[in-house]
Amino acid sequence: MVAATHTLFPEEPDATLPAESVVVRFAGDSGDGMQLTGGQFTLSTALSGNDLATFPDFPAEIRAPQGTLFGVSAFQINFGSTEIETAGDAPDVLIAMNPAALKTNIDQLKPGGLVIADEGEFGDRNLAKAKYEANPLKDGSLAKWQLLAFDISALTLESVKPFGLGNKEALRCKNMWTLGLALWMFDRRRQPIIDWLKTKFAKNEVLAEANIAALNAGHAYGETAEIGGGGLGAHRLRQQHVDPAEVEPGLYRTVTGAEAISLGLVAGAQLADLPMFFGGYPITPASAILHHLARLKEFHVTTFQAEDEIAAIASAIGASYAGQLGVTSSSGPGIALKGEAMGLAIMTELPLIIINSQRGGPSTGLPTKTEQSDLYQAVYGRNGDAPMPVISARSAADCFDVAIEAVRIATQYMTPVMVLTDGYIANAAEPWKVPDMSTYAPFPVTFLDHVPEGGFLPYARDEKLARPWVKPGTPGLLHRIGGIEKAQGTGNIDYSAANHQAMTDTRQNKVLGVKVPDQDVSLGATSGKLAVVGWGSTYGPIHQAVRRALRRDQDVAHIHIRHIWPMPANLGDLLKGYDKILVPEMNTGQLKTLLRDQFLVDAKPLNKVSGQPFRIFEIEEAIDAMLG
Repeated sequence: MVAATHTLFPEEPDATLPAESVVVRFAGDSGDGMQLTGGQFTLSTALSGNDLATFPDFPAEIRAPQGTLFGVSAFQINFGSTEIETAGDAPDVLIAMNPAALKTNIDQLKPGGLVIADEGEFGDRNLAKAKYEANPLKDGSLAKWQLLAFDISALTLESVKPFGLGNKEALRCKNMWTLGLALWMFDRRRQPIIDWLKTKFAKNEVLAEANIAALNAGHAYGETAEIGGGGLGAHRLRQQHVDPAEVEPGLYRTVTGAEAISLGLVAGAQLADLPMFFGGYPITPASAILHHLARLKEFHVTTFQAEDEIAAIASAIGASYAGQLGVTSSSGPGIALKGEAMGLAIMTELPLIIINSQRGGPSTGLPTKTEQSDLYQAVYGRNGDAPMPVISARSAADCFDVAIEAVRIATQYMTPVMVLTDGYIANAAEPWKVPDMSTYAPFPVTFLDHVPEGGFLPYARDEKLARPWVKPGTPGLLHRIGGIEKAQGTGNIDYSAANHQAMTDTRQNKVLGVKVPDQDVSLGATSGKLAVVGWGSTYGPIHQAVRRALRRDQDVAHIHIRHIWPMPANLGDLLKGYDKILVPEMNTGQLKTLLRDQFLVDAKPLNKVSGQPFRIFEIEEAIDAMLG
């Protein structure tokens, strides 16, 4: 992210000056509709042509007690005319709908930033719930920020009064009033939101018109609002214009990681010329994949919500045995439950895609917060020597290509493949250039449909060590399947010492022989003083931190690993070209340990397990420390 080049609220009358990027954070009670508000503001921002990245941040409780600190839901968006790769370090604007939202988020707001607060919610009861001894809107504790406090609740009620709604129903329009103000502040069009409201409330015209009235009222209020605080006195609130970003020509849409991975799975199945079966069980933050795939039946996708995680993966394995692309999805606790069935898929050597949308653990852990703590689980977390390829997505848009790559590997090598995303990637949104699918090389599957010369061997191998894929019921190709060790070639049960050694070696060599692209350097030179090595959703903050360091003439490079296992063949030599290696991870050092083990390099960790993504400045500080 590049910091804004002008203050949000220039003192020149009627000035509207451009900024390169702005970070806005909406925060309120988990029933205030902050995710909906942020999502619609994201839509209007995308239609304005800005590059953007979002960070939905919500509590684990479905409905925490109203007004409490642990019930705060927030949505942050970073948008600008430059390349945006993170949701931003510190907000320029914090919109706080109650005292708890203010207290939870105020320390993240940059000095001089703007606080917009719903004064109507700052009564004694809500202040007590947020552990405030005095009203922060009046006691001077917000002096280092600009403050715009007014009774949004009362203004909303007034704006929807003509529609005859009850008090509770009328206050539900408060988020649209707030959205209208935000649209005015950043010179955004209201019409797309109005169209969306008419569609959403097509069966209740009164609710549609009430929400539109609240939206318009908030927008109109922006022209008369005054801000104060920070020793600036009172000033009219000014619009902040952000120019469109320069992008490659093409068709763009906003996409979340869950949407992109769903589309990528479907595209991969089409490229493999296979129908797809998805067996899943609801779990945060992976559930959205099932929701998206359920809407894609016209692409030969069957979705099944199973009774538990074990049934979900078992059904997907059954689908793969029957000749479809079996897919299952979960988060860390569910992946643990699927462990034995993953071993079954490895033993039977069937293609299977396992999506792990990582979250904080152990056990139930932090259900709605992000983490990268399942790398060991992905690479090693099954009984016995049970290797499988593991690949990771670096962003929401990247999930599309990663899903296709997973399908390619699974079907060409007859193996399960695990794809690692995380809560941040799954929920975050960014612009995605819709690809031209004619540029993707098909990799159609060939089923064995006849008895080969010399007889049928279910565990015969091709040059990739992949066994043949046979649809059950094919004449002359009857074979056994199950979890007990198979004999080389015949597939009969055989757990003799020599056979188990041979089959274990074969399965390992097949996975190690998966052809993956050589590792590239995302930014910087191919050798030097320091390489910052990452994987998954750390891509954005690492890339921006390294970019800033290069501008300061620091000798640093960014290497980001997609293929976690097997690793690229050139990675070891590439890493040894740097004097020092820094590995930022949202865990306690799992990739760092893997790199040390595989390549005997002295990788140093930078670890964060707060449930929040890395900020750019955290990695910048680590780079400065490593370079002395």
